[in-house]
Amino acid sequence: MTFVESILSVLRQFGWWDLLDVLIVAVAIYEILKLVRGTRAVQMGLGAGLLVLLFYVSRWGHLETVNWIIRNVVGYLVFALIVLFQADIRRALAHAGRTPFGRYFARAQRAEETIEEIVVAAGLLAGQHVGGIIAIERSIGLRNYIEGGIPLDAMVTADLLVTIFRPGTPLHDGAVIIQGERIAAAACFLPLTVNPRVSKDFGTRHRAAIGLTEETDAVTVIVSEETGRISLALDGGIDSGLTDGTLRDRLRELLATRRRESRELSRQAYD
Repeated sequence: MTFVESILSVLRQFGWWDLLDVLIVAVAIYEILKLVRGTRAVQMGLGAGLLVLLFYVSRWGHLETVNWIIRNVVGYLVFALIVLFQADIRRALAHAGRTPFGRYFARAQRAEETIEEIVVAAGLLAGQHVGGIIAIERSIGLRNYIEGGIPLDAMVTADLLVTIFRPGTPLHDGAVIIQGERIAAAACFLPLTVNPRVSKDFGTRHRAAIGLTEETDAVTVIVSEETGRISLALDGGIDSGLTDGTLRDRLRELLATRRRESRELSRQAYD
């Protein structure tokens, strides 16, 4: 049988499960190489390769002492590598958890954390009578307003939100826009509503929040500087005098609705 015939014979026996087996191994090797690139693991891998090479050379050359040392040291090296590379191992396991299935629960957890940080920040601002306006992007993008502000791209934390709106800071004048689970920009200027039915008691901050929700489906949280009341604007309307618990429940409901609508749009795009 010629070499070509032997290759064809192997290919004829190659099934779908064999292909899946090869693909899984290839993807695993590729991901491992990406993880170790630029880290100490590259040098350690080279050292391990040299150790393996030395082991086979010692067997081929009958270097009994060298072979004995390698065979007895390798068992302890495994535990040493676990200790030395514990940070890299954690990073690899975290990377493996960022699968589509794992990302779904991670997004849900981050969204819940984002809501909690917004509620805590609103409560702190209200208690100190510090005005603030936080716009949360939903299905309609807020890129035009983000570009007009100061880009941040920071994690949503109550401390950061309170610091931004503290009087005297360069970013306190304007709105914070949250995109996804991150603060996209601060000091953003929003369009004022021209609806004559809006109460005259509302100032510029509340009118800007209503104006944004008239043009987009964003959710806007407003804290009044004069009264310390927390309000929520949506679809051109506004609810005032919200408690921390009410605000939390409303945001959970509205942002969960947004996630469901996004999934529906994604499914329709693939259908």
